[in-house]
Amino acid sequence: MLAARRLTTARSTVVKSLTHSLSTFNISNVSQRHTSTTTSAASQQPEVLQVLRLNNLSDNAGAISTKRRVGRGIGSSKGKTCGRGHKGQKARSGGGVHPTFEGGQTKFYKRLPKRGFTNQNAEIMLGVNVGTIQDYIDMKRLLPNANGSPWTMKDFVDAGMFKSNSIVSGVKLLAGGKDRLRDALNLELPRASRAAIDAVEAVGGQVTTVHYNRLALRALLKPEKFEVIPKRALPPPKRMVYYTDYDNRGYLSPELQLERLEKKMRSSEEHEETKGEK
Repeated sequence: MLAARRLTTARSTVVKSLTHSLSTFNISNVSQRHTSTTTSAASQQPEVLQVLRLNNLSDNAGAISTKRRVGRGIGSSKGKTCGRGHKGQKARSGGGVHPTFEGGQTKFYKRLPKRGFTNQNAEIMLGVNVGTIQDYIDMKRLLPNANGSPWTMKDFVDAGMFKSNSIVSGVKLLAGGKDRLRDALNLELPRASRAAIDAVEAVGGQVTTVHYNRLALRALLKPEKFEVIPKRALPPPKRMVYYTDYDNRGYLSPELQLERLEKKMRSSEEHEETKGEK
């Protein structure tokens, strides 16, 4: 009898649990379906685009912060002295104290000894490329001299390549634009790079580096300032090495002087032969 009652109670308990689980499963399935339906409906709604107008222009959030007003009472935490303390140099308006200020005594960087020096005799050369010279020749702004003399810095200034006051120590010939160099140039400049010399001589031209001191440079660029053109001075010993080197085509190089003399004699002989044939 007792065993039959226990069996009936166990059966009723199992039935109740199964009924509860089935109801819960149906409710969860229904809620999931409802959620998916709502999500799909929301995703199908068109996105609202807002047109930019003058009445809806505004800065981003936090882009502008209000400046803190000082001197508006004790409750503002910046009243009275406005955070500057009581009197003194730092409380005053102005630039404040310099970082190297040491109370009036000699500053630390002035107490240190000086090292090194600046070279007052340094040459400041203005560069000019052989390609630029070719461009000015093509524009007919740089014309050959009537007497056949070489082009100097004066000719470049007259052609408008640069101003006379921009030449401090002289002009240096550079090899920029050597690919488009066609004409045989005859140049006389204070400095020239090895590549520029090779480029000019490759098309039949010649380059001569000549020393100009400040007086000679002024006499060359502004001859109207002189009643008598002064004689050109020799270069100082430190620069004599440059102008006696044939690789630099220095005008004091014995090899260059001999080469130019032979070329001059050869040209004069050819001229006499041509004259005799006529």
